[in-house]
Amino acid sequence: MASAWKDLPEELSAPARLLAEELRAIKDAAGLSLSELAGRTHYSRASWERWLNGKRVVTEQALEALIGAVDCDAAALRRLWRQATERAAEATTGEATTAGAAAAGQTAEEAATVGEPAAEPADGDGAVPAEPAPTAEEAPGPAPAGPAVVWWRRPVALVSGAVVLALLLVLVGLRVSRHDDEASAADAPAPTAPAVAKPAPSDPPCRAVGCAHKDPKTTGCGKDARTLQTQVIGKVVVYLRYSRACQAAWAAITEGEPKDYAVITDSTGDSETAMIHWGYDNYSAMLNAADPSVGFRVCGFQPAGHDCTSTVTDLASVVASTPIPIGPASPPPGAGGAAATPSDPATPSQAPPAPVPPTDQPSPGPSAP
Repeated sequence: MASAWKDLPEELSAPARLLAEELRAIKDAAGLSLSELAGRTHYSRASWERWLNGKRVVTEQALEALIGAVDCDAAALRRLWRQATERAAEATTGEATTAGAAAAGQTAEEAATVGEPAAEPADGDGAVPAEPAPTAEEAPGPAPAGPAVVWWRRPVALVSGAVVLALLLVLVGLRVSRHDDEASAADAPAPTAPAVAKPAPSDPPCRAVGCAHKDPKTTGCGKDARTLQTQVIGKVVVYLRYSRACQAAWAAITEGEPKDYAVITDSTGDSETAMIHWGYDNYSAMLNAADPSVGFRVCGFQPAGHDCTSTVTDLASVVASTPIPIGPASPPPGAGGAAATPSDPATPSQAPPAPVPPTDQPSPGPSAP
């Protein structure tokens, strides 16, 4: 469905503007509402509103989720995203360099004024008035031996001059270094391919029990995450998320309000909580999912009530037997009832009751991985 879009901010760079316009065109071409787009990609309506209106550049994980959920030119979209993020990084670096140069210039100017001699007072026509000759009683004693020290040989003036000279040498060195860097960049051969290939993915920093109770985003486990189960509670959607590379599972919650939460529990009694402290979504720390006999389920809690997903075991086999992508991973808000991917097995085993979430648990932040 076509949308009545707001004007993009004027301060947006050209690559960021092109990226936002392309995201808008993809959403309109797919005929998705903002809620449906959030449901397919597992990122909140608030996050997509910021990205589509140019308030922030979309994250790489959200971009990949969009590519997997709708029909679009993935290569062109990734190229626009790289150009927008590179331009933002260049702008940040340029502002820091300008601020440093301005501070150095001001310091040099202040240092140059230190040690200058004060002007002698003059009479009306510009001549220095002569002092009257001393009387016999006022005649001074013999003058001390040694020549008088003129102003330009005073210690303060010498120190000030050394400071100014040192600052000038630093500024000249920075200018020469920048010129050399620009010359090296100009001499470098032009790239032959329009796009740079991404490096091969490395092993995750943790696996199985080593990932237990850690953040899936900071560990990189969210990069290959799959949604295996979802459950709608009013407008809130809770998710059972799993990383095959890290062999770990976690809970996520979207479309909620502060104090709504979701709890992932395994059949051994271990659990983690995803509570919304601000915004609309959040996710929990991970649980070890290496043992295929251990079952997992996610329960959501809000003032309207609570409900749980089906219990799933052998998460690695579920992912291996499920094609990617398989369409919307969750029903639109308000549909009600349990919603699982078409090939997700529903295991009827019972898991222990979900624990009450701790009130002092720090929020991992919005935008669940």
